[in-house]
Amino acid sequence: MSTMTFAQALNHAHILEMERDPNIYVAGEDVGVYGGIFGVTQGLQDRFGEKRVLDTPITESAIVGTAVGAAAVGLRPVIELMFIDFIGVAMDQLYNQAAKMKYMFGGKAKLAMVLRAPFGAGISAAAQHSQSLEAWFMHIPGLKVVMPSTPYDAKGLFISAIRDDNPVVFLEHKILYAMEGEVPEESYAIPLGEADIKREGTDVTVVATAQMVHVALAAAEKLSSEGIHVEVIDPRCLSPLDEDTILASVKKTHRLVIVHEEVKFAGSGAEIAAMVAEKAFDYLDGPILRVAAPFTPVPFSPPLEQAFVPSEAEVIRAVKGVFEG
Repeated sequence: MSTMTFAQALNHAHILEMERDPNIYVAGEDVGVYGGIFGVTQGLQDRFGEKRVLDTPITESAIVGTAVGAAAVGLRPVIELMFIDFIGVAMDQLYNQAAKMKYMFGGKAKLAMVLRAPFGAGISAAAQHSQSLEAWFMHIPGLKVVMPSTPYDAKGLFISAIRDDNPVVFLEHKILYAMEGEVPEESYAIPLGEADIKREGTDVTVVATAQMVHVALAAAEKLSSEGIHVEVIDPRCLSPLDEDTILASVKKTHRLVIVHEEVKFAGSGAEIAAMVAEKAFDYLDGPILRVAAPFTPVPFSPPLEQAFVPSEAEVIRAVKGVFEG
């Protein structure tokens, strides 16, 4: 095991997979000479050359569109959007082409491509560079949506995403890039669609994603001193979603709080809440609560941005609310 940051773990996965499979290439804005705006592709161009690590023009539609074409003829592109907020100009290539091609060609087309992108608030990047848009992608049949929360998960899930024969949207929270953790030096794959129980508990289930996993864990630690034992589940993938792990936990604790940084309205938590209400309603001893961002653009002002992002105190209030009735 080595200590790696989240960004280093992703970089190491890039190296291992590109050495294993010559059909993998990387493309995006500043991914080559500069090494990526958050350092994830640092050193890859020196190691694998300009033909396999391509600096592209500022044109997301071309980055995604060429990846779709390359994947359709057998390559395995890994493309980076500098911020997920820029996906709007390439949505047709993603949701109308990549997501549907296998279906429309009767399963004969293979679209093995990964779209990596930073997301989320916390660095005062303002409303056009700080959004959490995962609910957009999980709504589209044909796309897989991955959101790791630790360096260990980032490497293992990324390797699985690269090896998957379907288009994968791989979302990385900006705040997590500097986070350190123990990561094996060797290659390993974490199956897509398997949730992880980050903390076991008996009283309240908290389902949290990405950076919010750590907010939930901090809240759970404080609540334990008050005799409330919280189980924290990280789905790791929103599509496919590991319903079985979530349902098993709810059937044990009889209470559910969902925490995500997206705006609450029509966010991923709404789908999780509906799924539990449909499949485990009789096990619930209280209402399902969601802790999420308000329905507003992300503020630039640091104090307002801090208020926008769900906090540890909000999670504690929600857990106590469902536990104490």
